[in-house]
Amino acid sequence: MSMRTTLAIDDDVFAFVRAHAQRDHISMGEAVSRLVRQGIQAQSQSTVTLAKPSSKYALLPARAEVITSDHVRTLLDQEGI
Repeated sequence: MSMRTTLAIDDDVFAFVRAHAQRDHISMGEAVSRLVRQGIQAQSQSTVTLAKPSSKYALLPARAEVITSDHVRTLLDQEGI
């Protein structure tokens, strides 16, 4: 089932969707639907359900950033620890 609606989107998003639609020979509505579904999938895959930790330290979800000692030192300095 599809619904017809009007969206206000930024120019760069419009250009990206239009290029995606032209490349795949689909309508812009189909391109928007596909791209939004990809975003939903990526969001749901990054949400990790964690088991209750067995210690007082909670686990955090995986990040695309490597935390270095410098990061830790900077945060400790900012917190005054």
